[in-house]
Amino acid sequence: MRLRSIYLALFLAGGLVIAILIAARPSRPAPRPAPSVKSSPGPAPVVATPDEALAATADLFFSGLRALLASPEARPHEATLTFRDDAAYRRFLARASAQGLSVIAQLDALHTVRIRYERIANIQNDILSHTIDYADAAANNYLRIPDKLTTADRVGLDLIPLRNTTLAAIGATADRTTWGHGVTIAILDSGVNALDPTFNGRVRTLDVGAGQLPDGTNASGHGTAVAALAAGLSPDAPGVAPAATLLSIRVTNADGLSDIFTVAQGILAAVDAGAKIINISLGGYATSNVLLAAIDYADTHGALIVAAAGNDQATRLTWPAADARVISVGAVDAVGQQVTFSNSGPQLQISAPGYGVQTAWINQQRVYVDGTSAAAPLVAGALATVLSCNPTLTATQAWEILAATTNDAGAPGPDADYGRGTLNLGWALGRNDPTRVDAAVSSHFYDSARAQMEVVIQNRGGQALSGLTLDIDTDGLTANYRVPALAAGASTVIAVPVDKTTLSTRGALSYKTTLSAPIGINDQDPTNNIKSSRIIAPKP
Repeated sequence: MRLRSIYLALFLAGGLVIAILIAARPSRPAPRPAPSVKSSPGPAPVVATPDEALAATADLFFSGLRALLASPEARPHEATLTFRDDAAYRRFLARASAQGLSVIAQLDALHTVRIRYERIANIQNDILSHTIDYADAAANNYLRIPDKLTTADRVGLDLIPLRNTTLAAIGATADRTTWGHGVTIAILDSGVNALDPTFNGRVRTLDVGAGQLPDGTNASGHGTAVAALAAGLSPDAPGVAPAATLLSIRVTNADGLSDIFTVAQGILAAVDAGAKIINISLGGYATSNVLLAAIDYADTHGALIVAAAGNDQATRLTWPAADARVISVGAVDAVGQQVTFSNSGPQLQISAPGYGVQTAWINQQRVYVDGTSAAAPLVAGALATVLSCNPTLTATQAWEILAATTNDAGAPGPDADYGRGTLNLGWALGRNDPTRVDAAVSSHFYDSARAQMEVVIQNRGGQALSGLTLDIDTDGLTANYRVPALAAGASTVIAVPVDKTTLSTRGALSYKTTLSAPIGINDQDPTNNIKSSRIIAPKP
């Protein structure tokens, strides 16, 4: 994808340079006779003329473009075309039909069209004839609602479903009556059943060409489930920000498939409608300049996109989650373990509950769902909550608060499996409360390279803590450690050596850590002071 864009840039730039050189070329004087030479020269080097170089670049570009358009991951006989400026864009619209290109949809703000063609030659001919007008040409790749992976489970994990405890798991236990008030969350998905009582009349809809939620029992409930997790009100389908306004923008067909252009179209429509948070619980493994430009449009207009990382147990994220400007979300279970199917990667920003989560569905049903699709709207609702509680903040500033108050998970600090950590909205909202006392054992991480168990301790309260002690029980043998003084929001790591010979002999080692505060300090959440884990010896 990137290679094709580079070839196009070179092709377009080459066309402009050659045009300028030809127009500005001065008349040449008559050539002088060549001086005589005594030695016999070697073969003269073959130097391509500017026209030949441009033709070679064009061949590379069109070869790549044809391959992309023919990909099974692209909508057949469709392309997206982007133009240099509004005048070039308007010129194309005026000639498109005569060139054998049918305009399906337009993104005027991006000077981009979605077109249908009968022959790829129609696109090629227009680019060759109007090279100076073009900025990009690409396939319209599919984006889809992610499926849950059911094979190749991560070793040693017994996943625990959340059921209807999701809000408690992210610390959303206070009165939520006003959470999200004044904030619009756009749901780009399969459509939302606005009549479900959990929404209490707070759903608006926009049609960007995919229609609204279809009638009938065969319709997808995915969008309804996602919206309820972000902002549901009913006790049997609760969401994080039940006072938020929901903007439903259907971007999938009946088959659950969407595409890059339609999602980009939905992003622009959401921004223009005033949404500050945009949830996209779908994705794909290809992108294009159209999607990148739509993300940039949201970014420059102060809107934040939250997207599912993907459910393929892959070591890369799906787009748009893979974009650094997007809040990418992985999934964990009820005890904070990364679920078997959640994608990993250095771009991952945060994790949230996404296993056995109770939510709404079509026809007012209540179901349990799995996936990063469920985790993403919890983060979207948390962002809306922080914004509603702090109206002077931007969406980016709200994200910075959530990122700074995550439960560290996996390896100490940000990592590819959990991002910054798991969502802790209670900590985010109470971060400035000087009376809040909450020390926690946040993570157990076995560093096999260093042969040590690393125990992460966090001060999730609003005041400095000192005098903490940590008991570490390893298969019945207990050791006591003093925890360094921790400022509010700070963390530390206590490393314990692991005897690899003992681990190999026993096949596994069990760890239980207990964090204790000094007498007179009342920890407000003692449930996170104890953590257990198990190291499984690698197979020989």
